[in-house]
Parts: sequence; C-alpha cells; structure tokens
Amino acid sequence: MPPPKDAIALLKADHEAVNQLFAEYEGTRSVANKKALVAKICTALSVHVQIEEEIFYPAVKAALKDKLLVPEAMVEHAGVKNLIAQLEVAEPDGEVYDAKVKVLGEYVKHHVKEEHSDMFPQAKATSLDMAELGARMVTRRDELLADPAN
Repeated sequence: MPPPKDAIALLKADHEAVNQLFAEYEGTRSVANKKALVAKICTALSVHVQIEEEIFYPAVKAALKDKLLVPEAMVEHAGVKNLIAQLEVAEPDGEVYDAKVKVLGEYVKHHVKEEHSDMFPQAKATSLDMAELGARMVTRRDELLADPAN
C-alpha cells in the first residue's frame, strides 16, 4: 500500500503505526522482542521527528497565526529525542527500561493529541499545499530510512 500523499494523512499514519508498536511492546515479555520493538519504535520516531522538523513544521509555522504551536511541539520533540537516545544504548533488563518505554509512549500520545486537535486543523485551514508537503516528506523519509546517518 503506497504511503498517503497528503502531509497530514502521512503524519497520522505514522502516529498509528508507532502506536501499534507501543501496544505490541506492552504485550510482550521476551527481552529479545522488547529490544527489537524498541529499535523499531526509535527508528520510526526518529524519522518522523526529523521530517516534521525539516519540512512540516517550518511550513506550518510560517503559515499559522499561532506562533507558539510549533515551538511547543519542538520542545516536546526534545523530550522524545532524549528518551530515544537513552533507549538506543540501553539493554531491556528491567523496570527502568520498561519505564522509559512507557514514558516515551506517554510523551508521544500527548504530542499526537495536540497535533491532531490543534496543529493539524489549523494547518488544514491555511493555503499550504499538503500534497506537495507530503511528497517532500515521503522523499525525505525514504532517504532517512535508506541512510539513517543522512
């Protein structure tokens, strides 16, 4: 199934996919499965955050009257990136690891809720070309997935 072309639909699909990964994590007890799921979560979130920060947020910030929405989202991203960095080097060996994954999931849920209720409706109401933004985001995501150091 091809990715959605519209920027907001693309971001919503990303949100749903990572939410599924968090749900899978909650249902597993296997250390190997936890480590694999966290690797998938971290990759998905890192790429998502990067395409938002490089492409979507600058366009939205320029188009919106509410100048705090994007900076607030960037602060939320900083917390997410911090936990990702911790999880990428940690071993799934107990409660602290599980707690970090849980808190990361809570950060993401809060962030997604704000985007869906505030940022996305406001962005849709602008003259932004969501199809063009979406196409740029898909291209960039593909580049990042092919070469994460990029």
